[in-house]
Amino acid sequence: MNITKVAKAGTLESNDILIMVMPNDSGRVELELESIVMPQFGEVIRQVILNKVQEMGIEGITIKAQDKGALDYTIGARVETAIKRAV
Repeated sequence: MNITKVAKAGTLESNDILIMVMPNDSGRVELELESIVMPQFGEVIRQVILNKVQEMGIEGITIKAQDKGALDYTIGARVETAIKRAV
């Protein structure tokens, strides 16, 4: 699948995450992550996002994520929804 447009999923409410995806020409996955729990869970959040992108077979994508304490399954669902909206 190829990302063809900008799309987003989620909110900036507590215990949620806002995911915005957009195509890029580099052919790589680029991730910008902001989180209120970055020191404790930043690497876990990063891995959940990147694993979902890899699972869906996506390349050439830029992801901007603003986390407000979302759980892993919420993060995965938001990433998947944003990608499906963007293809």
